[in-house]
Amino acid sequence: MALKIVFLILLFSFRFRLSLSGNGQTTSMESVPDLQKSMYMVVDGYPCVRLVNLSGEIGCSNPGRDKVVAPIIKYKNNKELGQPSAILLSMDDVQGFFLRISNDSSFDSNVAGVLVESRVEIQHKLKGFSPARKFPQAEFAPYHNTNYEWNPIGSGIMWKSYNFPVFLLSESSTSTLQEIAMKNEKTEQAYTTNVAEFDVVMQTTKVGTHESESCLKEETCLPLGGYSVWSAVPLINNSSSNQSKPIILTVASMDAASFFRDKSLGADSPLSGVISLLAAVDALSHVDGLDNLNKQLVFLVFTGEAWGYLGSRRFLLELDQQSDAVRGLNSSLIQLVMEIGSTGKGFSQGNKTFFAHTQVSSDTNEALDALKLAQESLKSEGVTVSNASSSNPGIPPSSLMAFLRKNSSTSGIVLEDFDTVFANKFYHSHLDDSANINSSAIVAAASLVARTLYVLASDKKDSTSSALSSINVNASLVEELISCLLDCDPGLSCELVSSYIISVDTCPSHYVGVVLGEPSSTPSPNQVDDISRFVWNFLADRTSTPKGSTTVCSKDCSNNGGVCIRAETDGKGICVNSTTRYVPAYSTRLKLDSGTWKVLPPNSSDPMGMLDPVWTESNWNTIGLRVYTVQEAAYDRVVLLGGISVTVLAYLAIVQIRAYITKALKQD
Repeated sequence: MALKIVFLILLFSFRFRLSLSGNGQTTSMESVPDLQKSMYMVVDGYPCVRLVNLSGEIGCSNPGRDKVVAPIIKYKNNKELGQPSAILLSMDDVQGFFLRISNDSSFDSNVAGVLVESRVEIQHKLKGFSPARKFPQAEFAPYHNTNYEWNPIGSGIMWKSYNFPVFLLSESSTSTLQEIAMKNEKTEQAYTTNVAEFDVVMQTTKVGTHESESCLKEETCLPLGGYSVWSAVPLINNSSSNQSKPIILTVASMDAASFFRDKSLGADSPLSGVISLLAAVDALSHVDGLDNLNKQLVFLVFTGEAWGYLGSRRFLLELDQQSDAVRGLNSSLIQLVMEIGSTGKGFSQGNKTFFAHTQVSSDTNEALDALKLAQESLKSEGVTVSNASSSNPGIPPSSLMAFLRKNSSTSGIVLEDFDTVFANKFYHSHLDDSANINSSAIVAAASLVARTLYVLASDKKDSTSSALSSINVNASLVEELISCLLDCDPGLSCELVSSYIISVDTCPSHYVGVVLGEPSSTPSPNQVDDISRFVWNFLADRTSTPKGSTTVCSKDCSNNGGVCIRAETDGKGICVNSTTRYVPAYSTRLKLDSGTWKVLPPNSSDPMGMLDPVWTESNWNTIGLRVYTVQEAAYDRVVLLGGISVTVLAYLAIVQIRAYITKALKQD
């Protein structure tokens, strides 16, 4: 407050006018914010934040309760740090830097903060960058060989705890910070230096709640989670208890992970699979006679899979409990789980090649035969499907693992763009963006899935049938989904998304987020993130009957088995007949009791629950990064001493002059 008063006095006294370099214009500073803007530069970036589980912490945080201020220097691999510093780090050095942090405690103690540079198309210059582990979520694998390296390039650095803040800079901020670091380097002996101020104070650090149970009790964190979405073709009659059709469950995952919370795009892993699923549903929506299918098609898009398979495990628990969220589904009727994994890199030398990773059973063999029929029907388009190598220990990291740990006899297939190791060299990295995928591969995967599902559900075994050849994926829709879900321009403000929802953000990020409010099968829109709301509206629209409904929503819509789509865009919405629902996705070991989350004791009948880490995210007040110039303390002391000296000399001079004048006046 005192500082602001001083600022105001200076402003009203002098009315500063600063010249702007380059164009000769002047800007009048007439308020404290104007002065602060001239002193401090706010830097755009994406933070690494603190996540907490039952056994400890990962991620980043200021080490204490206060902001961190340190001079900005450019990282040089062989240079020791003489003082706490904010390190400007190129992407080439990130992995080596964090490994050095783990092995060099003296170096670690002088790292006050880290600023990671962004560069355009850096993917082409890197061999790869994956901060995930070599076998992601190996503890949930339904087999014993958990030392297998599905992700050989993985460093595991995002699964460690760092007691300093880390930011990924935007491209524009990168250029600015590079200039500042160079200026600091050139003027090492100067009396001023440019510093970074990090405001990444985590509540779990302030209060000292370093594991999930205590931070939930003290309300310094919230559980990771959100809402999965499922939809059925044909419609499921909830009023009928005779649901006897075998279910073919087609699943994909819509949440990604990254070292940097709000830069989790996951273009290849897993969003290419979600886009393939949505495009396949769209293609099937144009096929006549879906109401007469012999089997029930169910499409399910999970969230929370990157954090202990939250979505799939919660879905299976809801099935066991026969909750409203899964009303109409019966786990005993699930004949096959077909998962669409990474499909965005299944393109090589003009061919679209995919691999079927299977859990062998008679139903799986039937699905493989259907895949081959679909492949035959797409031969002219260069689409091939191969069985994954028998040398693999089992299926790759996928939601199917949760189903197999629940019931080892579950029949399942995971369709991927790789055989023995990930084709994606940027798995769980901010670099897994739209430049890392091929839209033609996604179109091919969607075509393959749509035709395979039709063969399985209709029992038609002829690859040359007109019905099969009429199932075509809209390539323009795939391109639009990539642009909407993976780019900032147009991002979630694109025409397709805007026709269904009013998005909170324009730039998409597929980080799972935290559970807000009490989980429900009918959550309010502000409880559900942009991506889940879009997927719900899209699936409800594409699976609705009859097509082209324009009935305005009313209270009778849900009472008559309908759902209300596009309600956000005009406040009215359209009532359509569709079996599309939200399913809460959060830890099976959590319960909301009187507004407070409580950790339930482990249940020996739930083997995956016994392994559940119960992931939570620390609360915070604000997160910010800014840069400004400070003077060296030694220089301040010199100025102070100089000021005192001038004051004393001035006083002595005044005394002498006064005595001289007095004497002169007496003589007169």
